[in-house]
Amino acid sequence: MAGRLDGKVAVVTGGGSGIGRAAAALFAAEGAAIAVLDLVSDAAQETVDLIAADGGQALALTADIADGDEVRMAFDRVSTELGPVGVLYNNAGVNSSGSILTSTEEDWDRCMAVNVKGTYLCSAAAARSMTERGGGSIVNQGSVAALVGVANFAAYCASKGAVVALTRSMAVDLATSGIRVNVICPGTVYTPLMRPMLTARGGGDEEKGLAMTIAKYPIGRLGTPEDIARVALFLASDESAFMTGSVVTPDGGMTAQ
Repeated sequence: MAGRLDGKVAVVTGGGSGIGRAAAALFAAEGAAIAVLDLVSDAAQETVDLIAADGGQALALTADIADGDEVRMAFDRVSTELGPVGVLYNNAGVNSSGSILTSTEEDWDRCMAVNVKGTYLCSAAAARSMTERGGGSIVNQGSVAALVGVANFAAYCASKGAVVALTRSMAVDLATSGIRVNVICPGTVYTPLMRPMLTARGGGDEEKGLAMTIAKYPIGRLGTPEDIARVALFLASDESAFMTGSVVTPDGGMTAQ
């Protein structure tokens, strides 16, 4: 049976762990050749090895997505070694805790550099490649923190709100090139990125922070990387062909309250 991404080249940023690793493996299982881009080279290679063990094709790339030169070199390698990009999942991101009174300028700059500038740079590189092949799908990683106020996460909330606005702008700009752009705004997913947030919420106690966070979700649990990867696959595939500029919220009912 044909996979939903057969014949496509997909780039997954932050593909070395968590949601990115789950998505890279799922995209590969659905027939895509995968470029796993991560700041940590060993993590990217581990994901590639997992994909290869299941018979998939994957390439490990190391880059700081906030650095334009590194992004351009990485995408040049993708085009040369795998072919024109058909799918980009802008999953890489960083977290930061603190209100505008307690966070630092460095916290702000790091969130904006990785979450916003990184999404912009990777999307620009992918869109050029997608134009060559007649279109494609860009899936951005937002957060429910872009849609509701979350106490003591000012820089993170602002950066994810910017990703939502950027998604809508790109969707309008790129539609005539056959490129769709959508954003996933997940609720809390239990990944290494979330552990500092949970610890901060629990006043230094991660388990307390976990219990407090679960209480916010009517479904009674946090998300898993696989939950979000399945949503990303839908948006990456032709099954979502009439969707662009959409904000999708797999959040266990959090924003329904």
